Amino acid sequence: MTEEQILETPPEDEGYALDGRTVAAIRLAIAAGDRQRLAELLDPLHPADIADLLEQLDGGHRRELLLLGAGLFQGEILSELDEGLREEVIAFLPPDVLADAVRDLESDDVVDLLEDLDTPQQEAILDALEEPDRIAVEQALAYPEFSAGRLMQREVVRAPEHWTVGEAIDYLRANKKALPDQFYHVIVIDPGVRPVGYVTLGKLLSSKRKEKLTALFEDSFRTIPVSQPESEVAYAFNQYHLISAPVVDDAGRLVGVITIDDAMNVLDEEHEEDILRLAGVGEGSLSDRVSETTRQRFPWLFVNLLTAIIASLVIAQFEEAIAQVVALAVLMPIIASMGGNAGTQSLTVAVRALATKDLTASNVWRVVRRELAVGLINGAIFAIVMGVVGLVWFSSPQLGLVIAAAMIINLGVAALAGILIPVTLDKLGVDPALASGTFVTTVTDVVGFFAFLGLASAVLL
Repeated sequence: MTEEQILETPPEDEGYALDGRTVAAIRLAIAAGDRQRLAELLDPLHPADIADLLEQLDGGHRRELLLLGAGLFQGEILSELDEGLREEVIAFLPPDVLADAVRDLESDDVVDLLEDLDTPQQEAILDALEEPDRIAVEQALAYPEFSAGRLMQREVVRAPEHWTVGEAIDYLRANKKALPDQFYHVIVIDPGVRPVGYVTLGKLLSSKRKEKLTALFEDSFRTIPVSQPESEVAYAFNQYHLISAPVVDDAGRLVGVITIDDAMNVLDEEHEEDILRLAGVGEGSLSDRVSETTRQRFPWLFVNLLTAIIASLVIAQFEEAIAQVVALAVLMPIIASMGGNAGTQSLTVAVRALATKDLTASNVWRVVRRELAVGLINGAIFAIVMGVVGLVWFSSPQLGLVIAAAMIINLGVAALAGILIPVTLDKLGVDPALASGTFVTTVTDVVGFFAFLGLASAVLL
């Protein structure tokens, strides 16, 4: 298909996603080695879209794109790339292109790039920075990983507390080249460089020139310790609806600022990480190699195998009952499936509530009672359904009563396990999203099979 035919194709309804027609046209330009046409296609794209494009292309086409479009490469593209692919792109970029790309980035974005790179790649990026920027980045890297010091940017717009609106505006206009690309507040400091409040740009521009900055402070003002874990920072931004917040050292002096985009990135990453860990797939992405993806998933599949063996050992204790009442083998999967689903429902609610700090020591037992009540009510409803099924399907009232009782027991236990296991793991300092699923599944399988087969042995034999 020619580029003209591609462009004549009706656009796909993909919302804000990268248009499929554009991707196809870029592939043609790469195949033809048409540098000029590639530049025309890439120029209007946002860095995030170019990052998506690099992730969609295979390795060969990706390298050709980097060679042909080297002059258009921006530092923001590196910030948007998946971590695994970012290393590959940095390693392939010519040193001069890499240097030009990183010089335009804010200090926090440079730190984010460096955190997951090998030492040679880190040195390549640091060598590309001017001396003041390099020093600022190295100082940020000296802070603990996943701390506010790593997340903050050093470029801060600040003003003395005795200034007026007019003095602040004049300062901003006179120093526009030194200002960050994006900022939301002017941070007001005392003579000891300690932040005492901040003023939004909206209030600054709408107030009279003689107005004191201290009269325009926002109630939302909060300072963040430089050693604060970034997960706590993201929680504070989400909880208190912050736009930006100053970061202070141990003496309370202003050392940087964190903006909402960086805080929300942390929140998104944590949510994505929880989802992936609940599914037992680690922190992989579509751009990971087969070997790396296999390595990430194998441990959890192995753990799942062990838990399945435990459930099978329970079943093996009732071989005689299953041999005499074949219907038990037919109905066992229903008990296990219902218990597993009920446990996963409670587990998902608990992990999410722990992450958002909605589930705490003060309300945990109320939540446990609620989940247990929900589990027992659902168990009773499905017990009636399965009791009827057992009666109609196998013409056995006793079998109907057995599966009904097992259903109530297993859904009640599943609800308890789904709450208590993640809460316990969280108290022990273990990520509940990482390990809860395996334990909950094991409990519901073992209890479900034991309750069903045990009751069947007692009632039917």
